Amino acid sequence: MEIILKEDIIGLGFKNDIVNVKSGYGRNYLIPQGKGVIASPAAKKVLAENLRQQAHKLAAQKAAAEQRAEAIKDVALVIEAKVSATGVTYGSVGKAQVAEALQKLGHDIDRKIIIMKDIKKVGDYIATVNFHKEVIVEVPVKVVAEGGEAEAPAEVVEEAPVAEAPVVEEAPAAEAPTEE
Repeated sequence: MEIILKEDIIGLGFKNDIVNVKSGYGRNYLIPQGKGVIASPAAKKVLAENLRQQAHKLAAQKAAAEQRAEAIKDVALVIEAKVSATGVTYGSVGKAQVAEALQKLGHDIDRKIIIMKDIKKVGDYIATVNFHKEVIVEVPVKVVAEGGEAEAPAEVVEEAPVAEAPVVEEAPAAEAPTEE
């Protein structure tokens, strides 16, 4: 089923794109939600006329998207997360945390235009920001352990059970209850 999109839908297409979708998705979600219309020959003619008339508006939108993209082009994010001894995060770092980190740097970006998988380990990753269908920026994201001291206590925690094991196995602690 061909649908003309009325708004940007990440993973499917951008406003005024003609996309092929499964019939149920089109009939039961896109059309009732007002996110698309059936791409009939008449609707395609209307779309072509609207695009011709709005060409200068689209150029202005693209220019604004390019300005926003230029502002974050050289930004590299470092996000601190609580991390276990093995380097796995408690929870995950996702779009919301990336958007929040960008906002702290003065870039107001909606999390809905950020594409990335949830990060569950310490390391370097890439977040893709879609400002416009032709303006896409990749932002490097580095996930680090919260407060550089997190790694040192992790080693101490690993040694602690080893030190306690001989204390638990001592015979005098076991003999004391038997004497009473």
